[in-house]
Parts: sequence; C-alpha cells; structure tokens
Amino acid sequence: MSKINSNIFRAYDIRGVYPKEINPENTEMIGRAFVKFLRRRLKIKSLKIVVGRDNRLSSPVLCQALKKGILNEGGDVVDIGLSSTPMFYFAVWKYRFDGGIQVTGSHNPPKYNGFKVVGKDAEMIGESNGLTEIKEIALREKEAGKELKKGRARERNILSDYIRFNLKGVKLEKLRPHKIAIDTGNAVSGILVRELKKYLPCKIYHLFPKLDGTFPNHGLDPAEEKNLRPLQKVVKEKKLNLGIAFDGDGDRIFFVDEKGKAIPSSFIVALIAKIILRERAGEKIFYDICMSNIIKEVVKEAGGVPIVTKVGHTFIKEKMLKERPAFAGEYSGHYYLREHNFCEAPLFVIFKIIEEMSVRGEGISNLTKPFQKYFHSGRINLEIKDKKRVLELLEKKYQGGKISRLDGLRIDFKDWWFNARPSNTEDLLRVVVEAKTKSLMKEKLKEIIEILKGK
Repeated sequence: MSKINSNIFRAYDIRGVYPKEINPENTEMIGRAFVKFLRRRLKIKSLKIVVGRDNRLSSPVLCQALKKGILNEGGDVVDIGLSSTPMFYFAVWKYRFDGGIQVTGSHNPPKYNGFKVVGKDAEMIGESNGLTEIKEIALREKEAGKELKKGRARERNILSDYIRFNLKGVKLEKLRPHKIAIDTGNAVSGILVRELKKYLPCKIYHLFPKLDGTFPNHGLDPAEEKNLRPLQKVVKEKKLNLGIAFDGDGDRIFFVDEKGKAIPSSFIVALIAKIILRERAGEKIFYDICMSNIIKEVVKEAGGVPIVTKVGHTFIKEKMLKERPAFAGEYSGHYYLREHNFCEAPLFVIFKIIEEMSVRGEGISNLTKPFQKYFHSGRINLEIKDKKRVLELLEKKYQGGKISRLDGLRIDFKDWWFNARPSNTEDLLRVVVEAKTKSLMKEKLKEIIEILKGK
C-alpha cells in the first residue's frame, strides 16, 4: 500500500489532491484505521459504519476503497450512495449507526477530494477529538487484519426519509406558489431538488441540475460573489421571489432576494431566530464571532439568549452539545438545528423562509430590511506569516476597546468593532470590520489593513 501524506489530515477533515495525495490505496488504510479507532472508543467489536459520497469523478473509486478497508477490518458498511453531507449526518444519527465517513471534496475544485468523519450520533471528529489518533493509526497501517472475519455491506436509500423528516412542522398548506431558483452547480445536492419538486407548491427553476464531477459552470463555494452571478441573473430576469445556492456537498447555503441581491448570512440567522423565538421564547441562539451585531439585538428583542462562538463547525457542534441551543449559524452559511441532532439543516432553513414569506405575504427583502442597521466588511483574507506579532500590534493600537480573545482578537467600540482571526490551515489572517456607518467601516478597515501590512 502507498504511504499516507500526513498533511491531508486537517483541523476538521481529511482533504487532498487526487490521486497524488488521496488515492484508493491510502483510502483503504484510512478505512481500516477508522474501524480500529471506533473499536477503541466504543469498546465494541461489531460496528455498523455509514459510507456516503458526493459526485466528484474520483468519489466512486475512493468510496469502493474506503468500503474495502472497513470490510477487511471487520466492520459492516451501510452504503447510502450519492448523498449531501447533511443527508449523511442524518443517516448516522437517525438510524443509530456507530459512525461514518462521507467521501467529499466539499466546495474545493474538482481535483480535490477528501473525507468527513463522524462518530456515534454524527459527532464531528476533528483533530481535537480523534482525527489525530486516526491519522497515527493510518500512518502505522500495514496489510493487517487478514485473520479477521470480513464485514458485510448493504445499501440503503435514505433520500425520501430525509426529505420527509425535514418537512416535519412545515405548514405545507400555507405555502404560496412562490417562484424560486435553486443552483446546485452540477453537484450532489441536485438529487434533493428533484425530490423537493414533489412536495413544494413552488415553481422551481433548477440551475445546473446535471450531476457533473467536473463542475463546468462555476465554482462550488457560494460565498464567493462570482459563483452567485448565474443565480442572481436568473432571479432578476425571471422576476423570481427567491434564489438559493448550495455549496459542493450541500451543507452550506446562500440566499438571493427578489432583486437579485445576496442576503448576508447574519440576516438569515436573525430571521430564523425570530421565527423560532416567536413560539419558543427563552431559547439560546448561537452565532459565530464574525457575524453582525444585529443578531444579538434581534435575539434579545425576541426574548432569546444570544451566544457568540468560535468559528468552525467542529467547535460550534461541541458547544451546542453542551448548551443545547435551538439554532446556530455561521458566517460561512452553515445552519444548525437542535432537532437535527445539532447537524446542518439547510432544508429546514429554506422551508421556514418560504413559509414566512407565505404567511406574512412579504418578499424576503422586506423580511430582512429591519436588519440593515450596520455596515459589515465581509471577510477579508490577508497573507500574514507572523500572525502573533500583528495581533499584538492591533491590540496595542486599539487598547481602548473591549477585548475578546475567544477566537483570534476581537475589540469592540461604541460605533464599530473588528475581529482578526488566524486561519487554522493557511498563512492567512481573516479580518472582519463592522460599523454604524459605511464611511467608518471603510476607514477602520483601511486602517487595520495598513497596520497588518506594515505601512
């Protein structure tokens, strides 16, 4: 078997270029290592492990290799086939399997692929809670385990179950026949849209529905403005009510209003929080440190408890399991729900927005208009090698504000705030500035960038 490049093990997942860094040989080793890891953790011999995949060109062969490794190590495989990442999480926790691995390159370009790894109840496994151990086992892995009895594999189609579960609590009879566009970018979430058309009374324009692992039409990260342009164009030209864009593996979504304008993720969190708190006052709502202060204000006004968190789905899920909030959102477009075992719930968010538009008889731009109180810079990535030094410079410069070191450095003033956060995987510092006026936001952003660049 080929040697594993340890660099493919990242903070939250396993990721690399196919076949140079990730290939069938080392994938089999990872499958074996995962079974050994789970046996140690759960202290049971008989394991049922879910395997799902996206539609990248390399995913079928990697999926086969992964299953081979799991089976040869004596684990049983439940193969759910093509699935979005939230579907995969659903399969693991809803049917009470012992863990699982999703073969996906997420939003990365076609040459990449990788694995998202979860334990029982779809607990995210990152470097802080098991991925390092899996890496160490895999690096030592040889063609061992031949004396073990092979596991058994079976297939399970969960798409209909997943859709029906998401529709629980949705007042379908109240939904109006809105016209919406959904862009799945030739990626795996296309299988969801085909099913949604059976249930929703909406006219759905499906952009790039054909599953094509080369992703020929645009990149898979809807957080990048250029990747939203086809969706924005269709919404404006056809005068639609709403636009929705999924990322490559379907765990992140972005929205476009009826005017073709991208809706900030902070507005989506504020809106969903308001809807939830209308029926369940007193609930906790999580949001990450990069998001707008409007969330805190809306949640408090609606009778909820706003709690800021570190960035990153592994961190948020760990904190959610301890404090059990009703809902959580990230700047990057991840949205989590307690009823979904604190996993991403993009369909729930979509359904609730359509329901709110229907019941209120208003467009999404009107529903989010009250949240347009601050001016947010968006996330700015700067190449910085000595991150510690520049953070010290920023703290010295802005020492008059309220300092938080929850995630990087955040300093709040009366009329503005900023957060500078080191990337976990690259020589980047991610900077966000928000202010009460556009001119102040631009002024402070320019000021901070000049400090970081040593000007």
